[in-house]
Amino acid sequence: MSKILVTGGAGFIGSNFVHYLMDNTDHEVTVLDSLTYAGNKASLVDLPSNRFTFVHGDIRDAELVDELFRKNDTVVHYAAESHNDNSLDNPRPFLETNIIGTYTLLEAARKYDTRLHHISTDEVYGDLELDDPERFSESTPYNPSSPYSSTKAGSDLLVRAWVRSFGVRATISNCSNNYGPYQHVEKFIPRQITNVIRGVRPKLYGAGENVRDWIHADDHSSAVMTIVDKGVLGETYLIGADGEKNNKDVVELILTTMGQPADAYDHVTDRPGHDLRYAIDSTKLRTELGWKPTHADFESGIAATIDWYKANEAWWAPTKDATEAFYASKGQ
Repeated sequence: MSKILVTGGAGFIGSNFVHYLMDNTDHEVTVLDSLTYAGNKASLVDLPSNRFTFVHGDIRDAELVDELFRKNDTVVHYAAESHNDNSLDNPRPFLETNIIGTYTLLEAARKYDTRLHHISTDEVYGDLELDDPERFSESTPYNPSSPYSSTKAGSDLLVRAWVRSFGVRATISNCSNNYGPYQHVEKFIPRQITNVIRGVRPKLYGAGENVRDWIHADDHSSAVMTIVDKGVLGETYLIGADGEKNNKDVVELILTTMGQPADAYDHVTDRPGHDLRYAIDSTKLRTELGWKPTHADFESGIAATIDWYKANEAWWAPTKDATEAFYASKGQ
């Protein structure tokens, strides 16, 4: 049995990973989360107390981080400021968490020789043209286009430098867009679902032609655990499930699955610097480590996600009004 520290484990992808560990392994899990607006302890209720511990704290707190690294064998680093719109409004928290926070973890990993896995995003590669047949791979040059993606790119480069300069035992994964339970209502898919539940027409940036490569959070979790268990130290692995969909098609799928007309949405002004297309080539992960996704059917995954939000309004309702007020102030 291993002791795993999960930073940002009360957030969307992190909490799904914690549930995956509880359901599929015998590991003891500690979550470190600062519980900003994107972190929610309600995502971690009813977990077994003999295997799960929650610590409220900041990854920039070197003394706390030092103590937790000393007690755990492996660290999986999800903690990040991650919303593009927010990074355009105020970049500073992204620098603090994504750069300084990751540096703090790397120094603790260096001190205790702790196995570290760093979670990142495909947005560090910039975007692709809509008609480009290429997909991102581990050799794609970095070309971030927002304060969010640039700070994630910076954190990736810090990990690589600490591996090479100090021998830190780390791996990196860059994943495509996740969907599933426990995702904050500011994000694209849950925002549309919860709007329809409340009888509000969904909002679509621009013409909705922007393409994202969707993966269910459960598949992301299984991929991360595969890398933790089998990954080659110092290597980067891209995680994707061949789920390319444009935003218009996703909104229309949500509407029709929920019994609404496919065109029952409104267009709003596109956001600045909105990346056109993301697409992941996960060949390395699949061929070298033997991973494959299990949620290959996007339509059934969306249906299950809709059912979760319908059944868990008490989880998302407290943040819905404030989120929509923020978007309304920006005409979105």
